[in-house]
This record gives sequence, structure tokens and C-alpha cells, in this order.
Amino acid sequence: MTTGKLFIVSAPSGAGKTTLLKRVMADLPGLAFSVSHTTRLPRGGEQDGVDYHFVSRARFEAMREQGFFLEWAEVHGNLYGTSRPAVLDQLAKGQDIILDIDVQGAAILRKSAAIPAASLFIAPPSLPELERRLRGRGTDSEETILLRLKNARMEMQAAPDYEYLIVNAELGQAIDTLRAIVIAERSRGHRLPTGQPIAILSEL
Repeated sequence: MTTGKLFIVSAPSGAGKTTLLKRVMADLPGLAFSVSHTTRLPRGGEQDGVDYHFVSRARFEAMREQGFFLEWAEVHGNLYGTSRPAVLDQLAKGQDIILDIDVQGAAILRKSAAIPAASLFIAPPSLPELERRLRGRGTDSEETILLRLKNARMEMQAAPDYEYLIVNAELGQAIDTLRAIVIAERSRGHRLPTGQPIAILSEL
């Protein structure tokens, strides 16, 4: 069976990453999210095991000591980590995995090279536009917006470290670019756009 591909995706809050990923995952079969573990409390509508695996800090730290996480990071006082067993199991089954992580976690994975991965950074067209989008959501306090903008400036500095850079200025174009990257990576692995192995090779 063909091994799946890991896609590391990072972006500042408000860059449109979630929308892009959902649209492309709806178009292309064989793509799945890696559900991270976190110590933060669930937000409205979030489900345990679907959005995140919500665990206590003590439980998270015990799992970390046991080598359970491929990477982990502390963000705004909460711990986030990627399950090593879950990712390896999904990849072994030929599933391509979207790993939605911050720049800290992405740097750890790139440095360790534990699993071959394609890394993508999704950026807003500008910081003023990012601020406009954040304020337009109407869900964050002024303090939260300023913190997100401060973090965005830091995160944008890491963009050159990624293999691919997508500027989400126009949604349709950004979706096409992301879809093309996934298809190109599958082609490089001798797979069809659907993720299936190219049958002709097995007939030679």
C-alpha cells in the first residue's frame, strides 16, 4: 500500500486557513485532519475527538514524557501536541494528513525530519487587511485582536522557512493554488490526484 503524505500548514489567525483547507478537502478525496491534543477548554460547538482531544495539563505532560507527541508547543498558556501513533497509523493506511500547527511546531517537525512532509504557509495579503478581517469577525475583544496582530508579525517572519507560500488575497485563487500543491505532491509520489497509486506502474 502507498504511504500517505503529511502536509504541515501554518498561518496567522484570520488568514483564512480553515476556509481554504475545508474547501480543498471537500474537493480532493483522501485528505484528513490530524486531531491535536490540547489543554485548553473547548469553545462553543467544539467536540472532543473531532476538533481537538481535550486533556488535562497533567495528562498532557505525562503523554509528553512518554514520547507520545511528534511535536508540542505552548501557545497563550495552553499546550498543544500532535499524536505520533495516530499520524503514523493514518499515513501507513495511505491517508494524506493535514497537520494544522503553529510555526513553533512546524519548525520542530522540519528540524527532526521524523516524517517526510510538505510545508505550507498561508499569509494574508497585508497586515492592515488581516486587521480588517479580524475586526470584521466581530468575535474578539480589542485585547485579543492586538495580540493576534502581534503574533501575526512574528509568524510572518517564519514564512520563508516553508516550502510553499500561499497569499490569500483572493479566495478562489488561493483555493486553486492549495489544490494544485496537493495534486503536485501526490504526482511526485507517483499517485493520481485522488491519492490512489498509478496503476500502470504495477503492471510493468
